[in-house]
Amino acid sequence: MRVVLGVSGGIAAYKACELLRLFTESGHEVRVVPTREALRFVGEPTWAALSGNPVTAEVWDDVHEVPHVRIGQRADLVVVAPATADVLAKAAHGLAGDLLTNTLLTARCPVVFAPAMHTEMWQHPATRDNVATLRSRGSVVIDPAVGRLTGADSGPGRLPDPAEIFQVCLRVLAGRERDLAGRRVVVSAGGTREALDPVRFLGNRSSGLQGYALARTAVARGAQVTLVAANVSLPDPAGAEVVRVESAAELREAVLEAASGADVVVMAAAVADFRPAERHDSKIKKNDAEPEPIRLVKNPDILAELGTLRGVAPNPKVIVGFAAETHDVLANGQAKLARKGCDLLVVNEVGPHLAFGTPDNAATVLVAGGEPVEIPRGPKEDVADVVWDQVALRLLRHPLMPADT
Repeated sequence: MRVVLGVSGGIAAYKACELLRLFTESGHEVRVVPTREALRFVGEPTWAALSGNPVTAEVWDDVHEVPHVRIGQRADLVVVAPATADVLAKAAHGLAGDLLTNTLLTARCPVVFAPAMHTEMWQHPATRDNVATLRSRGSVVIDPAVGRLTGADSGPGRLPDPAEIFQVCLRVLAGRERDLAGRRVVVSAGGTREALDPVRFLGNRSSGLQGYALARTAVARGAQVTLVAANVSLPDPAGAEVVRVESAAELREAVLEAASGADVVVMAAAVADFRPAERHDSKIKKNDAEPEPIRLVKNPDILAELGTLRGVAPNPKVIVGFAAETHDVLANGQAKLARKGCDLLVVNEVGPHLAFGTPDNAATVLVAGGEPVEIPRGPKEDVADVVWDQVALRLLRHPLMPADT
């Protein structure tokens, strides 16, 4: 694939070197198109050496090759990282004063912007309007991460991790439609932990990989994503708002809060069915006596609770559950689908080298009132795409209103 990496003039320009490396090492041909300001942060020799292609910010270089037209025409993807407020404004208003903005005007391929700027600039109404304009035209604008900025400042505006930007770009290159544009989705991921004492807990083996793939894929398909992550040690997916929780009670609170006004909730987290009836304030000490039995009580059934809210404004229009089973997978899944009241239930078999902690997965999507959809074993991102395909079909019954877009 031919990728154009646009780099604009922010301090995060140095991070684009890592993004360039990820593209080239995965076999993509990359043409770097920096702005004049970007070259004040990282020089032309660096970009040329890393990409193996000539680098310029000017439309006047190599005029006989008509670069201001040809680069965009030939690209399979244009990604601008970092994208400053200035470049977002120029792109939104069709200005073309240098090679990058000319390339953006001539590109007919997918375009991804990864903004990076100070919080005040990101939150300014002008920038928000420009982002909305770009998204309405089909561009993917990844929300910046929250964290340390230049100097002592901190807040939303940080460039997401280059590896996560790369993953979003791969999903865009996969060619799926941006059928979630304008939709708000909530995804839960990971496994909850129920404290027994300050040291020990009851938990499960969920790594969060499938939930993170769902969040990452939804961003690439245009959604505004809130990810509720339970005990996950993974980089934040680029463009997703991440809410971190530990217990089932905390996950319930976070999901219900995020679900208000959302279009879709996908419960991919492995939520503990039970918790210890008593939590000890200090570590339980071992002695010669046999330990006391641990009495368990039920946790709230979050998926069933969401099912009672489905379709009642401002609650979600589509609810997706996940079921990890060790035996009688489809029979147990069908029973759970009927019991929980969700629209879709993704069931998969778990065990040694199956589902938990692996990069691939196989599943069956059970459909309320419809035929099951089989998902053959493959990357968890591919599983995510099939799930979102099914969600998008159901969202057709709930068209976006003008205020939502």
